[in-house]
Amino acid sequence: MTVTISSEDIACPQGFLASAVAAGVKKSDGKLDFGLLCSTRPSIAAAKFTTNVVKAAPLLLSQENLKESGGEIRAIIVNSGNANACTGETGMRVARQMARLAGQIVGVAAQQVLVASTGVIGVQLPFERLEKQTAALKEGLKPEAIGDVAKAIMTTDTVRKVCSAQLLVGGKPVWISGMTKGAGMIQPNMATTLAFVLTDAMITRSLLEEALTEACDKSYNRITVDGDTSTNDTLAIIANGASGCPLIDEKDSNYESFTQALTQVCQSLAQQIVRDGEGATKFIEIVVQGAETEAHATRIARSIANSPLFKTAMAGEDANWGRILCAAGYSGASFDPNRTDICIGSLPVCNSGMGLPFDERQAKRILQQQDIRITLDLKSGAASSTVWTCDLTKEYVHINADYRT
Repeated sequence: MTVTISSEDIACPQGFLASAVAAGVKKSDGKLDFGLLCSTRPSIAAAKFTTNVVKAAPLLLSQENLKESGGEIRAIIVNSGNANACTGETGMRVARQMARLAGQIVGVAAQQVLVASTGVIGVQLPFERLEKQTAALKEGLKPEAIGDVAKAIMTTDTVRKVCSAQLLVGGKPVWISGMTKGAGMIQPNMATTLAFVLTDAMITRSLLEEALTEACDKSYNRITVDGDTSTNDTLAIIANGASGCPLIDEKDSNYESFTQALTQVCQSLAQQIVRDGEGATKFIEIVVQGAETEAHATRIARSIANSPLFKTAMAGEDANWGRILCAAGYSGASFDPNRTDICIGSLPVCNSGMGLPFDERQAKRILQQQDIRITLDLKSGAASSTVWTCDLTKEYVHINADYRT
C-alpha cells in the first residue's frame, strides 16, 4: 500500500467544509478562536475522550450526542481561549447552545454536533461573543478554510499542527486529514488533547471505532510532555464516504490500509505536539525492547518519559543514564535490571545494569541534537514499545506560572 503523507499543509477531504473566525474569546484581539467543521452529506463519527474524572461540559455533551445520534455526527464546533470546564449548569447550557448554533448553520439536529473547547479552566464561556459570529461563521464555510480551523484551536501552541494522507481504497483515492492542538497538559491515556480528523472514506461505524482505537493507542497514547491529562481531551473522526470508495465493512486489506494511514496521520499529529511542547528544545524517542509484554514496555517507556529528573538531564545535555534506569525501576513493570542495556543515541552507556566507560564528549554531541533516541533492551522477551516526549526547561515553568495572566 502506498500512502502519501504531508504534515506541511492540510487537504480538505471531499464533502467537508470549514470556517473560522475571531470571536474575542482569546485575550489577544483579532486571533482566530472559533471554528466549525462539517460534512455536506450524512456521516458517522467515533471519538476518544479524556480519562480524567473532571470532565468539561462540551466533552460531556459530545459523549451524550454520540450516543443519542447513534454516531451519525455531521459537525464539530470548537472554541479556544476558554475550556468551559468546572462551570456547572451554566457551562452545560453554553455547550448545548454551541451545538444548536452549529446545527442551525449546517441544517442538522443539535444531537449531530460534537462540541469542543480549550483554554482556561473554571471561567464561564461568554456565549454571546460566539453567537455574534453566527453569520460570519456560516458565510465563511469553504473547503480551503480547514487550515484556519487548525489555527483557531491553538492556545499555547507556537505553530499549527496538521497532517494529510492519501491512499487508494478499491482503486478510489481517499483522504484522511487531521488537525490537533496541544503543548502542555499532555499525557493522554485513551484520550488526546484536541484532535479532529476528517475522511471521505466509506466505512462502518464499528470498524471506524476500532481503527481509531488502534491509531490512538499507537500515537496519542504514546506521548507525554508533562504527565498532565486535561479535562477537555478529545480525539474525534468523521467519515462521510464522499470519495465513492467501496464500503469498508470487514477487516480486509482495505481496512488494514485505512487503519495504517489513519495511524500514520495520528502519529504525525501526536509527534508535532511533543515537538512543540511548552518550553521544549528536544524531541526524545524512548524505545523499550526485549520486554515480556508490550504493556510492560509501554509502562517503562512512559515512566522514563515522565521523569522530571530525566527530562531536566536531557535539557542540560547530561548523559545521566542512572536516571533512566531508576525511572524504569519504579514504573511498576516487571523486568530484571541486571540484564538491562541502555544506549543514548548509538552510544552504549549501560550493560547488564552496570555503567560502561564512554566518551562524555560524544555523549554531549548526541544530546546537543534536537532529536534524541534512548533505547533500553530488557533482554527478557520479544515485545517492544515507543513513547515520545520532550525535555523540561525553565521556559515550561515560566509559561505555566503566567498562564492565566
